[in-house]
Amino acid sequence: MAPFFHNHTNSQDVWYVLMEIPGLEGLHTWISIPFSFVYTVAVAGNILLIFLIMTEHSLHEPMYLFLSMLASADFLLSTTAAPKMLAILWFHSTDISFGSSVSQMFFIHFIFVAESAILLAMAFDLYVAICYPLRCTTILTSSTIRKIGIATVVRSFFICCPFVFLVYRLTYCGRNIIPHSYCEHMGIARLAYGSINVNIIYGLTVALLSTGLDIMLIIISYVMILYAVFQVPSWAARFKALSTCGSHICVTLMFYAPAFFSFLAHRFGGKTIPHHIHILVANLYVLVPPMLNPIIYGVKTKQIKDRVILLFSPISVCC
Repeated sequence: MAPFFHNHTNSQDVWYVLMEIPGLEGLHTWISIPFSFVYTVAVAGNILLIFLIMTEHSLHEPMYLFLSMLASADFLLSTTAAPKMLAILWFHSTDISFGSSVSQMFFIHFIFVAESAILLAMAFDLYVAICYPLRCTTILTSSTIRKIGIATVVRSFFICCPFVFLVYRLTYCGRNIIPHSYCEHMGIARLAYGSINVNIIYGLTVALLSTGLDIMLIIISYVMILYAVFQVPSWAARFKALSTCGSHICVTLMFYAPAFFSFLAHRFGGKTIPHHIHILVANLYVLVPPMLNPIIYGVKTKQIKDRVILLFSPISVCC
């Protein structure tokens, strides 16, 4: 292991050490059991959801196509972080090269920004479906959905590319322990020698102008949805409209709450929040929402639930 390097030109020769869960080293094997179970369920659930939506023509509607994008992002997010995380818990395999750490950092941030945009697109779909039900198919055409998907990927790429250049431009010296189980932008930048003000400013700017803007637009969408719902005289119709939003609200809260806890704790709560709590929450963030999202939509959405039952029923197996 090479713990020292003096400039970014030889950064490819450096190896970092990802941190295990401090204070809980004796419980790593036990902690790995639920983590591996959650990861397995997340992978299986999201692949199944993508398969059902792609193969069932009746599910080729805006809500389900956006849901397939969300499932793809969840699968990639958990797969980017979980294997190395489990290797740390199982085999104490904490070493990671500089190039691998930067790659993992890029994909984690890239998928996070993309998933935030997908949740915004799903909120817009709900707004159109509830406020303009007769125009839904003309507003959200297949071409429009495809363009939204491409725009999501392009936006995430251009937002997250500067993170790579920002960490490569720094000079590193001495410290090589990343206080996390996977690599984030500030986790790498804080190991640098010298000022990282540009990294901090850009990270905060991205959080406010991309993810923060997405959250504001989602809130505005729900304000307009609630206004439209409460104009309906029938309580049954109101309840049906609000229940349609239930799955998206649960998924949105599960996505943003632990993410912003980890973001704020990493920057401002280093001395007040126990380190093992920070690491556990960050680990759960990349595992639990990807596991629960397909379950929530599978339970709350009749069309998906019926397709799952049909797929695994004895009659379909026999046929």
